[in-house]
Amino acid sequence: MAKAKSASVQNKMLYSRISYLFQAASYLAAQQQSCNRNVVDGQSNNGRIPTDSNTPSEIFSGSAATRLASDVRTVSQKAQIRMSPVMKQSICRNCTTMLVEGSTCMSRVENCSKGGKKPWADFFVRRCNTCGFEKRYPVGAQRQKRRPQRALPALPRATGDPKG
Repeated sequence: MAKAKSASVQNKMLYSRISYLFQAASYLAAQQQSCNRNVVDGQSNNGRIPTDSNTPSEIFSGSAATRLASDVRTVSQKAQIRMSPVMKQSICRNCTTMLVEGSTCMSRVENCSKGGKKPWADFFVRRCNTCGFEKRYPVGAQRQKRRPQRALPALPRATGDPKG
């Protein structure tokens, strides 16, 4: 007799790998932000006076976070797995930098509709400080369903009269 199919997720290893890479990239980006904040405040982890040049650990954490974010995108594209919207929105599409509010990106809400009179036309704009790329997300708009779940529009039925 054949074994019954289990109700597990296909490509579970790839999903877990993508999740791990994303968490590691987020952690390294947060560490870089805290190191930069300590240098700006005049504090240092070992009590020394901060210098203008970056320490090797700061340089490594920034490039490692970017590398891991690039690996997240590469693995998901190669396996044809959809990234969650949270993952997509926290990685720059242009330079694959992890977008951390206040350090690597700036966010604002804008409404360009006739002087901002239409409240449903708000857009959340996120700008990458590394490359300058801007991504716009509609605020409060209903997302369109995926193609298989959409209902087909009703087509007008043709009558027997050829004139219409």
